[in-house]
Amino acid sequence: MDNYKFNEFIKITKKLNDIEIIPLLMGSVGLEVVTGKGWDAQDLDIHVPGDKRGWEVPPELNIYNWDEIVNIMNSMEYSLIDLHEHEFIKEGLSIEFGIIDTLPSFAGVQLEDLEMHQMGETKYYLLNPDQYLSVYESSSKDSYRADNNNNKDIRKIDFLKRMLYSDQKSY
Repeated sequence: MDNYKFNEFIKITKKLNDIEIIPLLMGSVGLEVVTGKGWDAQDLDIHVPGDKRGWEVPPELNIYNWDEIVNIMNSMEYSLIDLHEHEFIKEGLSIEFGIIDTLPSFAGVQLEDLEMHQMGETKYYLLNPDQYLSVYESSSKDSYRADNNNNKDIRKIDFLKRMLYSDQKSY
């Protein structure tokens, strides 16, 4: 597991909690936490409350409290490099914010089913293996991800299926 990225997530999450946001750790870093397996995470994906219409809303409006999130990230010396992707960077680490409220329509993952975790006083959500499988199966159908990330997604889907459905837990 990439402790540096996870530790950075916890630092950001603490500041998000201060403005009453409990984020969801997504992507490979979250999958590493859930499975205990390294996935060579390239970035950090953090989902926060926003407009469930997602991309249909202008990027400066589709994440709630966006101005406060930008201020937090700036205070941590991150620079916004792509407003459309809500992407920040610092010392080679890319952090992208997504919208937690799109999960039900995108992958059938209901927000009330998310499990809250806590590290000290810091609260965040993580998907369980079933929810990750739903997300990666939905993602693999997306044309952009299919062109740019499909091999990684297929490996994750295969791993999760073996983890969830195999009698011999040899993943």
